[in-house]
Amino acid sequence: MNFRRLHPNIKLRMGIGFVQRMLAVMLVPLMVIHLAALYGAATAGVLTLVVAAAGICSNFAGGHLADIVGRKPLLVMGEAGAAVSFAALALANSPWWQSGVATFVFYLANTCLSGAATPAADAMMVDVSTPESRPLVYTLNYWSINMAFTAGALIGGFLYGGHFALLLTGGAALSLVTASVTWRWLAETAPSLDPSLTGTPDAVARPAGGITAMLRGYLSVARDHVFFRLLAAAVLTRSIEVQISYYIAVRLSAHFPRQTLAGLGAWSPRLDGVAMLGVLRAVNTALVVALALFANSLFRRLSDRTRLYAGISVFTAGYMVWAVSDSGWGLIGAAVVLTIGEVVNVPVKQAILADLVDPAARSKYMAAYGLNARIGLLVGSLFVTLGALVPPLGISLLYGVFGLAAILLYRSLLRLRDIRGAVPGTAIAEAAAFPKGVTS
Repeated sequence: MNFRRLHPNIKLRMGIGFVQRMLAVMLVPLMVIHLAALYGAATAGVLTLVVAAAGICSNFAGGHLADIVGRKPLLVMGEAGAAVSFAALALANSPWWQSGVATFVFYLANTCLSGAATPAADAMMVDVSTPESRPLVYTLNYWSINMAFTAGALIGGFLYGGHFALLLTGGAALSLVTASVTWRWLAETAPSLDPSLTGTPDAVARPAGGITAMLRGYLSVARDHVFFRLLAAAVLTRSIEVQISYYIAVRLSAHFPRQTLAGLGAWSPRLDGVAMLGVLRAVNTALVVALALFANSLFRRLSDRTRLYAGISVFTAGYMVWAVSDSGWGLIGAAVVLTIGEVVNVPVKQAILADLVDPAARSKYMAAYGLNARIGLLVGSLFVTLGALVPPLGISLLYGVFGLAAILLYRSLLRLRDIRGAVPGTAIAEAAAFPKGVTS
């Protein structure tokens, strides 16, 4: 399997997703800074909390709607809504009109529209991929995400001062382009709306609409023990991953001894903890961008089990070193090790998720799965408090416990995937594997 043989929707969605993530990384932190400048830090914190809560609610609503009306309408709505809201934000921060209230309202609208479309985008990637192509699909997607983050952070950081309205105008123009591409070239992929399946044994019934049906649908997701294991494993690994922004950032800034890593003639800079943190982030990002594209060919001979177990193990080991080491080169070495583990295991985790969720409610599952990122951030903040009470070695050992628990959960999930994979891979077989309200 290679990129040229992938479904056209996948290729288009990767390009569109790159633009979306670049805009998010470029503008969201700047919106928080801008709100703080307008209203003060305390009020801005409350406003961003409101925006985050609204984003979660719209994400769940979008997951339900994408299973009813299809993926494409939600995606077109999200992209067109982003274009309009970015344009309105640019106008509200232009030389002709300055409005803090309008800025917040349009930022809220942008977040909600984007959040509603996210489950449809995630579900579409699963709809048109196969178990054989998913490792490649998610490897490429992972690379694209990191490239978008790098580009967005650089563009936003350099152009924010004095060019905020221009950045927002650029966001509107790019969103208009992606909306046009989505409307013109993306095909509908929801199983319940696939005309090729109409009247066949492989047809999937369209879910019922309404708030009551939505609540019933998410209650069914919550009762799915297989999905609970998927979510728990993702939370465990995400809780380790976010530590670079929480406990590890605090530890390095407070306790890392200034030291010189290398010099060039008379130039021998001494790095403090904050500078060391920047170096570690740069090493991680650069290696992901360099390795992710080649990961599928480099590790194709390894089984999913080997990639997952080894990847999570070395990823966790790297963070365990980060939690205790005060050696600059030791921290950089750990960054190399954990990044390799990250590149190796992330596509496999995404492929397992795609293989095990119910195809009849795929968007709902994707919306619910997105909670792992928010729960991981909550755990990350708790580790900052815990770090004031527990020595670094104790925190390091906790990372090890999290990694081991994740491996054990994925072990059970891989076993289940093997059992289901023994059944012929038709839609009717998938439906039999996911009886309503019943899970493994």
